[in-house]
Amino acid sequence: MLHIIKSYLKFLWNSKNQHGVHSPFVYSLVTKCFYDKQSKSEYRILKEYRNTLLRNQNTIEVTDFGAGSRVFKSNTRQISKIAQTAGITPKRAELLYRIVNYFQPESILEIGTSLGLATSALSLGNPKAKITTLEGCPETSSVAQKEFQKFNLNNIEAIVTEFSAHFKNYQLSTVNYQLIYFDGNHSKKATLNYFEALLPTITNETLWIFDDIHWSADMEEAWEIIKNHPKVSVTIDTFQWGLVFFRFEQEKEHFTIRV
Repeated sequence: MLHIIKSYLKFLWNSKNQHGVHSPFVYSLVTKCFYDKQSKSEYRILKEYRNTLLRNQNTIEVTDFGAGSRVFKSNTRQISKIAQTAGITPKRAELLYRIVNYFQPESILEIGTSLGLATSALSLGNPKAKITTLEGCPETSSVAQKEFQKFNLNNIEAIVTEFSAHFKNYQLSTVNYQLIYFDGNHSKKATLNYFEALLPTITNETLWIFDDIHWSADMEEAWEIIKNHPKVSVTIDTFQWGLVFFRFEQEKEHFTIRV
């Protein structure tokens, strides 16, 4: 907790709003997307999706996986409690919706489905997109898939898998994910492994979003390594998220933006 407080105070000191941004690309993103205050009909759907889970008193066996599909934690939890403590916040779900709606990616990968709170925002942001979402826990994924059906989110393919194994077995060089949302394993090693594994999929239009970049000192180290990678051109630190762009024509720049 102390680490996060110190990191947030440092973030506030360094952060800017749109008036401190001189990149036309980033200025447009901040003003037209980040700071868009207009109400959206999709926000009501996101709220009802969340409320449905918060009302669900059923329990499931939650399983997390380590490297090589090794189970390291398994416990019984109430679905409503998972919805309260895990996954994306309402404010962040609305922002994720706006980002997808702004860029209109046709192919999206989510690493870490959980109960599908972020997945629903991805789906509503562009109903025409093909979304692949990966989850290690079968029962959690099953709950999410039932919610996708209930809310007619028909552009989502849910896969139960251990993430590293999935990337090793998949021909990633033939895939073009225009947006990837990383929310599956908040450790330095795993984050950097996923980063390196998915680099063959990038194009000039690619956007990657890393969750919890200030969660720990290790995650902050991972974020610095990602920022300095030669293929990365633009990054935006919103404290909760780190946005990464690979725009070949743009000079390397790093932004810290309050949202």
